[in-house]
Amino acid sequence: MVKNSFISIISQKENKGSVEFQVFGFTTKIRRLTSHLELHKKDSSSQKGLRKILGKRQRLLAYLAKKNIGRYKELISQLAIREIKTS
Repeated sequence: MVKNSFISIISQKENKGSVEFQVFGFTTKIRRLTSHLELHKKDSSSQKGLRKILGKRQRLLAYLAKKNIGRYKELISQLAIREIKTS
């Protein structure tokens, strides 16, 4: 239900190739893989896939933070994720 409501909000504003939509897709995959890994702790291929998706999402969030900080702040508050580390 959360996915459908968020998709409708984003699809009204933007296309499905937008950074926000991609980050949302990665976030749902991350949450699904995290719950899978709680049951199957030794599934190394899923751990590798999770790390890859986390890296992709981190790069997209860094890009969005650099281009438009307002959209970035709104997105992380909607998805309830932590801010990226800036060094």
